[in-house]
Amino acid sequence: MSVGIWALVVICLVLALTGLVPVIANFIVFAVIPFHAFINHYGKAKPYLPRVAIVVPAWNEGAVIGASIDRLMKLDYPLGALRIFVVDDASTDSTPDVVREKAERYPGNVFLLRREKGGEGKAHTLNHGIREILKDEWMEALLIMDADVIYLPTSLRRMTRHLADPEVGAVSAYIREGSQDRNYLTKFIGVEYVLSQPASRRAQNVLGAQACLAGGAQLHTRENLVAIGGQIDTSSLAEDTITTFETQLRGRRVVFEPHAEVLAEEPRAIDGLWKQRLRWARGNATVTSRYRNVWFRPSRTHHLGGVMFGLEWFSLWLLPVIMVVSSIGLIGLLFLQSEFATTVFRILWISAALAYIFVLILGSLTDTRTSRRAIGHILLFPGIINMLVMLTALFPPLMLVWLPGLFGVTLNETALFVLTLCIYIWVPISMVFAWLARKVEVTRAGRWLAPTLVYLAGYGSLLCAITFDSYVKELRGAEARWDKTEKIGRVATNQT
Repeated sequence: MSVGIWALVVICLVLALTGLVPVIANFIVFAVIPFHAFINHYGKAKPYLPRVAIVVPAWNEGAVIGASIDRLMKLDYPLGALRIFVVDDASTDSTPDVVREKAERYPGNVFLLRREKGGEGKAHTLNHGIREILKDEWMEALLIMDADVIYLPTSLRRMTRHLADPEVGAVSAYIREGSQDRNYLTKFIGVEYVLSQPASRRAQNVLGAQACLAGGAQLHTRENLVAIGGQIDTSSLAEDTITTFETQLRGRRVVFEPHAEVLAEEPRAIDGLWKQRLRWARGNATVTSRYRNVWFRPSRTHHLGGVMFGLEWFSLWLLPVIMVVSSIGLIGLLFLQSEFATTVFRILWISAALAYIFVLILGSLTDTRTSRRAIGHILLFPGIINMLVMLTALFPPLMLVWLPGLFGVTLNETALFVLTLCIYIWVPISMVFAWLARKVEVTRAGRWLAPTLVYLAGYGSLLCAITFDSYVKELRGAEARWDKTEKIGRVATNQT
């Protein structure tokens, strides 16, 4: 081959091998999870029961707010050290009436703060409550939560013990999908939460940097709240992530407490999930840009600039781009040097398969209860077609010769080339399948067709499609709106 052709081969090889970046990042991050048994904050934690003010932003939460307040009042925590402030964001339903009834039932513990002008977003609602709470010296720690979440009795006590260490500025709990009438989507979300919280956030504890305090379960010391400005950021859709970064950049530690469990209701429909995660993804775009001087720049005061933390962040945020770029590289190799392309393809997918199995096993062990309940969706998490592609990489003769032979089919050279091309472009195409799942969900056939498309493409491809949509909206300069996730009180309170 000429020098020019070899140059193209090398370029395509580099593009294709970018697909190894998230594989390696996931493997390394999950590999440090076992070290959490030795590298954690429990050595500096001790029984500590500060006066906690709980601020609950609420807009049309009448269906859930009453039960949430009742559960908070049953916490294993001194009632004299607990005050609940529900900030009603100009609700048009029964929310204020429900809260007033609870305030009468729990005098001195429950308070209603009403905003007559609402609709500005969660951060503005929170700040209204925080300003009122900070006027009084009573509060020593502030818990920010969502109106629908259910705290297990020992959760708050397990969080506050970390605040005994003055170096800790904030603590995050483990939010677990807790719907009592789960469907295919909430089961996938439950698996995702196992992998992203008790698993990867344990790893972040080991690495010394947390990416995000759970929006519905974050506990701050008064000192930390004042240090970050006495309010929550209102300039983006990622107020919880920015709060997390600002806490650490000011030298205070953020700790994830996996044993403080909180149950939450998650979307049952793709459209609801899409709006929720699009909001998160666009917020992460803001965070990535705002903290561009932090990435991969180690510091003595924080670990946000660490190489491993940066690799984990960007391998997730840029995953859709990596998927497309890697496929382009493989396709280029297929046309330039097909045998070489086959070798690279097998390296990529065998590595992905091994890393996936490792991540799945290790991640599932961090919450065996949830994992046992959703074992089928753990296995189907990557999608049926992706699993077939993995098998093709692992056992080419089985998938390309023996299996077609069962149906009396023999693949000639042209058919094999076309099939190989389809396999190489499948990864980015899977995002199109996920996008189609959202579109068909509202049709008459959507009840069975949307889940079918998600099972085929994979839940991960659905999340990547949403992230890709966030790229498009950021590039177009589309309005960043706060689309509230509808909650109707489906959390199974008997999971305590």
